[in-house]
This record gives sequence, structure tokens and C-alpha cells, in this order.
Amino acid sequence: MVLRLGRRALMTGMAGALATPALAQARFPDRPLRMMVPWTPGGATDIQMRALCEQAAKRLGQPIIVENKPGAGGSLAAQFLAREARADGYTLAQMSNGTFRMPLMQERPQWDPMQDFTWVIRLVGYMGGVVVRRDAPWRTMQELLADARANPGKFNYGTPGANTTDIQMTRLARLAGIDWVTVPFRGAAPNLQALLAGDIHFSAETSAWADMALEGRVRPLAVWMSERASRFPNVPTLREVGYDVLGESTYGIGGPRGLDPGVVRVLHDAFKEALFDPAHLAVIARFDMPVRYLNSADYAVAAAAHFEDERRTVQELGLRLG
Repeated sequence: MVLRLGRRALMTGMAGALATPALAQARFPDRPLRMMVPWTPGGATDIQMRALCEQAAKRLGQPIIVENKPGAGGSLAAQFLAREARADGYTLAQMSNGTFRMPLMQERPQWDPMQDFTWVIRLVGYMGGVVVRRDAPWRTMQELLADARANPGKFNYGTPGANTTDIQMTRLARLAGIDWVTVPFRGAAPNLQALLAGDIHFSAETSAWADMALEGRVRPLAVWMSERASRFPNVPTLREVGYDVLGESTYGIGGPRGLDPGVVRVLHDAFKEALFDPAHLAVIARFDMPVRYLNSADYAVAAAAHFEDERRTVQELGLRLG
């Protein structure tokens, strides 16, 4: 009898020990989460991410606090994940192109995109293009290009950050034989404000200008998509204008390397539901941002392919940090 009771106690103890990780996972999250967004408030990405986090918080049962970290070509959030964040699932970030591009432009990279992150979910893509003020003299992209070509070095344009949309414009300039000047801002809002103030000739910007265009405050001349945007059917693509320039960037959510797979599943499922929630879909429709969902495993594969694409772009354009 004593031996039988000893075995029963032993089995009970083992069962309790085996249940502990499951109970720990079941409690995640038990406090608010942080979402790093590497852009200023008010831009398309910031608005989209806040709408997404609002819906995901309902699924997770905890608030998600959005923290803006603008600058450095949209790479400060990735830098924070790689160097400071704990791998507990409570600190996440929007993974911009700068996540992949910046290390390729540095003599001493501060992170390795293939080693330092956990890929949680891919979300959406950008619509973007070239916009001018409503009173600008250029009615078409061809007119703007012709004027810029005739005045080398005299045209300037704004971007939401260094080494962001200027990649498309650098490629376009090479194809069109144009010399113009890039003016990087710390996000979409200051970029478009500078355009409205007349401080720059045009903005090369993601879809943050969509509402302004519908209101008649700015005039889009071309988009760098593979097809025309649904809400702007009269605006041609750069390919239609005659230049093979694409900028269909996609992005998602990542965390520090080494996140527990159970935590990743919880996060993925919550953000996937949020992604397809009608309230969030209504927000991205405002900016013509297409859904580009991938699960965690497929996002990791796509991230590796993206990194190689960025490597080719950096080499082709000879991009380096000054």
C-alpha cells in the first residue's frame, strides 16, 4: 500500500510538472504589450498599425501600446528588437524595409535580419506614388519628368525617411536621365506638410496622401504599383509611363529572436483575426493597402527572399550610409 501511494504521488507530481508550461502559455499575455512603429504618428502605416492593434488587443485581452520610433529609414524599431527587447512576446514591431536594407548599407551591421528576429505574421502591402500640390504646373508624370530633365539638380522631392521611397525615385532618375535631390523627412506627415507648404517640388510617398488626393489638396501623377489603384483609376503606373519601377513593399510584425513557439501562435492568431476584422479592412481600404497575409513560417521564408532582393537593390544602386 505504501508503494502504491508513492507511485500515485509520483505520477501526480509529474503531471503537475508537465502542466506547468501549458498553464504558463495559457496566461500569455497577462500584461500590456508594446508595438514599435518606426514612423511618425499620422502616416498610413501608423494609422493602419493602430487600427490593427486595437482589434488584436480585444482578442488578447490586454492593451497594445503603440510607440512611434521614427528615423533611420524606418529601422529603429528593428534595432530596438535586436538589441534591447526581451524575448517574452511583450515587445513587437512593424518590420519595415529598413529592417532588411540598413544592415546591407552599414560597414558594421547592428543586426542580422535572418538571425535576430522572430517572424510573427505578414500583414499588408503599400500603395504609393508621386504627388504634387493641386496648383502645381505639372498635370502628368511625363511633364514633371521633362521639366526635371531640363533642369538638372534643381528639383527636390520629399520622402518619409532616408533610403525609403527614394529607392524608387533613384531607379526612376537613372532610367529617365534625371538629376534631382532627395529630402528625407521623419515620416509621411512632415513630408506631405512640406509639399503643401511649397518647400519641395513633389512627394514620393506611400498611401498617406490618398485622402488628401480625394479632397483635391494634392494631385497624384503616378503610382509605383503593378496595376492602378482602385480608388485612383485615372492615375497611371510608372510602368505605363514607360519606366520599369515597382515599389510594392509588404510588411508584417516581428519580435526578438527566440520567442516561444506557443507565444508566437497566440500572437499570430490574434493578429490574423484582427487583420481580417471588418473595422481594420475598412482602414486599409482608405489607403488602398492590399492584404498580403502570410503565417509565421511562410513569413520567415518570404523575409529571407526579401533580404536577398534588398541585397541586389543596394548593390545595383550603390547605396551606402553617409
